[in-house]
Amino acid sequence: MKVMHLLPSLSSGGVEQVVLELCDGLCAAGVENIVVSAGGSMVPAIEATGARHITRPIGKKSLLTLLQVGRTASLIRAEKPDILHLHSRVPAWVGHLAVRRIPKNERPAIVSSFHGFHSVNAYSGIMAKGDRIIAVSRCMREHILENYPATPDSSIVVIPNSVDTERFNPEYSPTAQWLEKWYTDYPELQGKYTLCLPGRITRLKGAPHLGPILQQLRSKGIPAHAVIVGETKKGKEAYRDEVQAGFAAAGVAEHVTWTGHRRDLADVLCACDVTLSLTLQPESFGKTTLEALSLGRPVAGYEHGGVGEQLELFLPAGKVPTGDTTAMATLLEQWHTDRPVPLSPVPAPYRRADMIQTHIDLYQSLSPR
Repeated sequence: MKVMHLLPSLSSGGVEQVVLELCDGLCAAGVENIVVSAGGSMVPAIEATGARHITRPIGKKSLLTLLQVGRTASLIRAEKPDILHLHSRVPAWVGHLAVRRIPKNERPAIVSSFHGFHSVNAYSGIMAKGDRIIAVSRCMREHILENYPATPDSSIVVIPNSVDTERFNPEYSPTAQWLEKWYTDYPELQGKYTLCLPGRITRLKGAPHLGPILQQLRSKGIPAHAVIVGETKKGKEAYRDEVQAGFAAAGVAEHVTWTGHRRDLADVLCACDVTLSLTLQPESFGKTTLEALSLGRPVAGYEHGGVGEQLELFLPAGKVPTGDTTAMATLLEQWHTDRPVPLSPVPAPYRRADMIQTHIDLYQSLSPR
């Protein structure tokens, strides 16, 4: 079987990581994978799995991208994939328009993955078209059915993103050398009650809520310190400055550490006491929270979206009413002296093997060979 994945680029990001994990697992199972994107830093990792990468500018939000439709149709006809797997909106438009140029008897089956809560409009609606639609959580499935009612219920399959339990498990711990460097780089974290907020620096992640949470905890004598782990992409610097100014106004700026992007997230999650999810809008999944839970670390998060679904299974006590910073701080105060332990081991369907096998089963149901 041959699968062709279309996505904008291969820089850091959740969609890119999922495609990398799929290629790794699918190639190991004997499925041929071709990834088409504009390229990026993750291309070597993709190719290391055994997948092939073909560089095409198919992700830019521009009418000029439509010039790639003909080239993509030619590529599909030349490669003859059984499955065309679409992971983002602009590449999905390119893929659908390209397939229309191919004789029906030569067309691959089309699978699209809803990785996020896109704005609801005709442009985003392309993700709800195809032979099968993958929703990465139950709430994403409900979002599709509510906002794209023409999508047949039977065409939607829920396949959550997954965690590598060989790497993310309660037995994992950072090395002594890593911990020494961590506290050398961030000496302000020594002896503190550390609250990790992972993810790109965007409004979605809810970083400003750390201000009142830290205020309340520190007013109770708890040495709370926030650790914000994530990349500030070009164009988002002003937002980071805005958040930092808010911390300063709240009198907690010195109790917040910004680490930037880290490739050693498993170690960081273990080094911190609690991982937080503070998104005011529901996240479609929440990969870093799953990784923290799989490491046996407690997670406190607003009770909606994919993170709410994870907490419901792994650690129900970690669910907090959305936007309620007082309730969040009260819970974290309790956990300061009595830290809970999430459910272990990781159950289906959140294990990597579950995700890979479910994709294989789906692909085979559309093109059994």
